[in-house]
Amino acid sequence: MQIGVVYPQIELRGDPNAVRRIGTAVEDLGFDHLLAYDHVLGAVHADRTPALSGPYTEQDPFHDPFVMFAYLAGITERIGFATGVLILPQRQTALVARQAADVDLLSGGRLRLGVGVGWNSVEYEALGQEFRTRGARQEEQITLLRRLFTEPVVDFSGRFDRVDRAALVPKPSRPVPIWLGGSGEAAFDRAARLADGFVFFGGFGVDHALAAWKRLREKLHGLGRSVEEFGAEYVVLPRGGVGDLTAEIDAWREAGGTHVSVATMGRGLDSADGHVDYLATVADALNLS
Repeated sequence: MQIGVVYPQIELRGDPNAVRRIGTAVEDLGFDHLLAYDHVLGAVHADRTPALSGPYTEQDPFHDPFVMFAYLAGITERIGFATGVLILPQRQTALVARQAADVDLLSGGRLRLGVGVGWNSVEYEALGQEFRTRGARQEEQITLLRRLFTEPVVDFSGRFDRVDRAALVPKPSRPVPIWLGGSGEAAFDRAARLADGFVFFGGFGVDHALAAWKRLREKLHGLGRSVEEFGAEYVVLPRGGVGDLTAEIDAWREAGGTHVSVATMGRGLDSADGHVDYLATVADALNLS
């Protein structure tokens, strides 16, 4: 099982030096990958109808995952990069294909593209996309991305995108893996049909994630897809000490999980060095080095 780290976006105040510090430390400590959340804009929550349901506001900084990963690709050699998750329907599909292909090429095939539908309607509006149809658009986008990654020339006419006999050049060295993230049956159904893997977020604890992974495996079986070829990542959120964290990781491994990402946000760490020191403790507990 691969063990990675969630980049602690909002606790590093957008410090560009922290990107280098965290990225190189993740590699040096023996972790397998770095996962990054995605938001283009943060919105004021007050006086909204309908209300915004997510946790981030206009005060929370985010780096663009593609830009950050392209930078880190040049100063690391081994770790993978995963978007966890990129809000795909608010972005232009062909541009995502170009950006993902370039990060994969520049990193030597180290990108995993996790995508989701998000919750921030203000962000969608600012980017010129429809919030209400985001689930349907994501499905169409995944199909188009796979074609752009592999076909010499694409002629595509869908509900949301039109590509008139055009090509993505250069293409990635292999089809970039596309994983989904989210919660609920709609996300699981979509993943079972279209995705290479799924990112389970640990907001309700490992037992909840294990039950969700079981439901998704059943859906894969029902569609005749191989569970062994489908990835499953669990994002471990802060709860208790290092012993609690390693217990959750062990439970995920025993359930056939393929990836884990350790989130350090929420532990009261106010500097890049603080996050790195905590990750060193985790790496030691997991015998990574």
